[in-house]
Amino acid sequence: MKKWKGYEHGVNLGGWLSQCDHSRDRYENFIREEDIRRIASWGLDHIRLPMDYNLMEDEEGNYKEDGFGYIDRTMEWCAKYKLNLILDLHKTCGFSFDAGEKEVGFFENKELQERFYRLWEELARRYGGLHENVAFELLNEITDKSYGPIWNDIAAEAVRRIRKLAPETKILIGGYWNNSVESVPDILLPPDANIIYNFHCYEPLIFTHQGAPWIPEMDVNFRIRLEASYRQLDEASKGQLNQITIPMDGLDPEKSLGEEYFERTFSKAVAVAEERGVALYCGEYGVINRAEPEDALNWYRIIRRVFDRFGIGRAAWSYREMDFGLVDAHMAGVIGELVKEL
Repeated sequence: MKKWKGYEHGVNLGGWLSQCDHSRDRYENFIREEDIRRIASWGLDHIRLPMDYNLMEDEEGNYKEDGFGYIDRTMEWCAKYKLNLILDLHKTCGFSFDAGEKEVGFFENKELQERFYRLWEELARRYGGLHENVAFELLNEITDKSYGPIWNDIAAEAVRRIRKLAPETKILIGGYWNNSVESVPDILLPPDANIIYNFHCYEPLIFTHQGAPWIPEMDVNFRIRLEASYRQLDEASKGQLNQITIPMDGLDPEKSLGEEYFERTFSKAVAVAEERGVALYCGEYGVINRAEPEDALNWYRIIRRVFDRFGIGRAAWSYREMDFGLVDAHMAGVIGELVKEL
């Protein structure tokens, strides 16, 4: 399968310019230059930078130079420490993957779609010349499957407009069900040779999201170890989850999680990517901080081997906080080994 060189081992800077209170204190202090230097010291090659439209636009859609300034500064730091960068539009006016954001109407409203296109044109004007080191991710985690065809049309128009200003920039496009790997076959056919297919992987969800308070059916006190059998993982999933997750049928029910689960999980997407001549990239993957750190480390080891086998680039979620923080105190005992598995 086609590999995306320079974007093989990365980390997300979640919670800095996105999913935050958008205060000056957050922008100035959550991530500093020493964090970028630390990431580079781990041997990674890129950063995925989630950013909300609020960073760059006021309520009327006017652009905020100080917001773009934080992107500029991140680029300067990345250039200094030889890291590539993905600009990920995590939220646009009218849509967020997080229902709590109450951003609605994007897929039905042409004016909101036009605002989305204009923002990407502005980003392309500013950063399209840096195509060797900067990539664009159109929008994070489309939710409902019903949005899929509409999203494909919107993505195609966004690519068309971006290409007038940034003809060589790599553009990442993901699918529905929050960028599920299952949605990859339904992503639009690549409009040109600089398209990357993007998915997220938090499978098995019952392990990586154990006790997650934002999952309505989940008992916040629920815990499960990585040594649990496929049968136990499956039974727990049926009791604690009411959403799309990759099933475990066909696997030895008494075995524990292994590479065969991820090989099967990724196989259809890999076949589609090979057929269409595009690289496949996993923009988010990780384990909640309620899991045992040693279990998290071993989960990263298992999935890393499969990523490498298929040539899938990736960025772990997330560098700090966000319930998945790699550098948080919870992971202190394993971080030295874990960064080797990213």
